[in-house]
Amino acid sequence: MLIAALRDLQWRRQRFIIAIVGTGAIFAATLVLTGLANGFRIEAQRTVDSLGIGTFMIKSGSVGPFLGASPFAASEVTAMAGGPGVTLGVPLVYSGTTMMDRGSPRNINMFGVPDRGPGMPSLAEGLPPSTPDEVVVADKLGRHVGDQVEIASRTLRVVGIVHDSTALAGQPNVFLTVAGAQQLMFGGQPLVSAIGLAGTPAQVPAGYRVVDRDDAIEDFVRPLRVTHAAFTFMSVLLWIVAALIIGSVVYLSALERTRDFAVFKAVGVSTGSVLGGLVLQAVLVAVLAAVVAGLLSLVLAPLFPMRAVVPTWAFVGLGVVALVVGLLASVAGLRRAVSVDPALAFGGP
Repeated sequence: MLIAALRDLQWRRQRFIIAIVGTGAIFAATLVLTGLANGFRIEAQRTVDSLGIGTFMIKSGSVGPFLGASPFAASEVTAMAGGPGVTLGVPLVYSGTTMMDRGSPRNINMFGVPDRGPGMPSLAEGLPPSTPDEVVVADKLGRHVGDQVEIASRTLRVVGIVHDSTALAGQPNVFLTVAGAQQLMFGGQPLVSAIGLAGTPAQVPAGYRVVDRDDAIEDFVRPLRVTHAAFTFMSVLLWIVAALIIGSVVYLSALERTRDFAVFKAVGVSTGSVLGGLVLQAVLVAVLAAVVAGLLSLVLAPLFPMRAVVPTWAFVGLGVVALVVGLLASVAGLRRAVSVDPALAFGGP
C-alpha cells in the first residue's frame, strides 16, 4: 500500500507539486510572521544592551525607563551616584520624536546619554557627540559623518554612526548629549527620564524604584503586544488554510482512486493499510512543504522593512506542525476510502 501511495504521487505529481509549493508559501508566511514578532524583542534587547546599563532608577509611578518614564530632576543623579552599593550613576533622557528625512517626517527614538562611559553605544564610524548640536544616528537613516539632520525643528550635525540600532518595529535610534536631548524635549530644563546605575543601591529614595534589564526591554516591547497578537492570529489562520489545501488535494486523489480502493479491499487489503497510504501522502506533502517553507523564509525575511529574525524553535516547530497538518488533512480522504464497496472492483467502466 505504501508503494501504491508513492506511485500515485508520481502519477499525479503535477497536482502534488502545486500543493507542496502553495502550502510551502503559506508555511513560509507563518515563519516570517514569527520572525517579525520575534524581531520586536530582539531589537529591544540589542538597544538596551548597547547602552551598557543593567539597572535603572525611575519614578515610582513609571512603567519603565523609556516609553513609560516620568521625567524627574537631574539632581537625583548626583545623590544616587554616591550612595551605598552604587559605583556609578548616569543621567538618561529618552523620547520618541520625529525628524525630517529628505523632506518627509520619520519616527525615531531619541536618547540623551553621556558622551563617555555607559549610555553611548559602540560606534561604527565617527565620534560621540560632545555638544548639544551634535548627534549620532543609526546607519539605517543612510546618513554620513558631517551631514546635517533636522530633529524637532533643530538642525544637528552628524558626528557618528552606530550600526544596526533600531527599536519599536524598525524605528532608527539617535543619540545626543544629555544637554542636547534636554533642550529638544524639556526646553533646556534639567530633567531626566531615568538614572542608569552600575551596581545595586542599598537603599532607594522615597518616590523612586529600581528596574533591571528585563524591565527595560519589556518597556520597548509593550506597545507592540497588539501587533504581536495580530501576527499570532494570522499564523493560526494560515495553518488552517494549509490544512485545507493539503486536505483538498488528498480528497481529490481519493475520489479518483475509488476503483483502486475497491480492488485493494476485494483482494483482502485491510482498511488500515488503505488509510495508511492516504496518511503517507498527506504527511509527505506537508513535510516537503515545510522544507520549501524553511528555504523560502530565509529568502523573504531580509526583504522586510522591519527586523525579521526567525528563531530556531520555529523551524523545529514547523516540522511538528507539518506532521499534524498532514494527519488532519488526511482525514478528508479517510471517509471516502472507508466507504468504498469492494464490489466496485468487478463493475464495468
